Amino acid sequence: MFFHLVKENRLSMFWLVLVLAGVMEAVWATALAASDGFRRPWPVVVFAVSVTLSGVGLAWAMRGIPVGTAYAVWVGVGAVLTVLVAAVRGDEKLTVAKAFVLALLIGCVVGVKVVS
Repeated sequence: MFFHLVKENRLSMFWLVLVLAGVMEAVWATALAASDGFRRPWPVVVFAVSVTLSGVGLAWAMRGIPVGTAYAVWVGVGAVLTVLVAAVRGDEKLTVAKAFVLALLIGCVVGVKVVS
């Protein structure tokens, strides 16, 4: 029983780190856009730190999650959050059609997690 709980908690940690790495993907994508072609120093610093954390988190999560599953979830989380951040900031219009497609993407990411 104890070893099952330890294994389950370790697997949960891989998933938590993977989702956080996906969040960092949205941070670096947003910072990259704000850097104005690497001409603004603070967005470049945020980009450099967050892209490193995102990559390291993805790599670590792949120690316990298959590569295809991990990459699909990482990209899905990052893509959805990047679009939502852009919409909140007013940089991108969130249409009903785009929201529907994002909801489908979220459903697919959840589906990948469920079948893994």
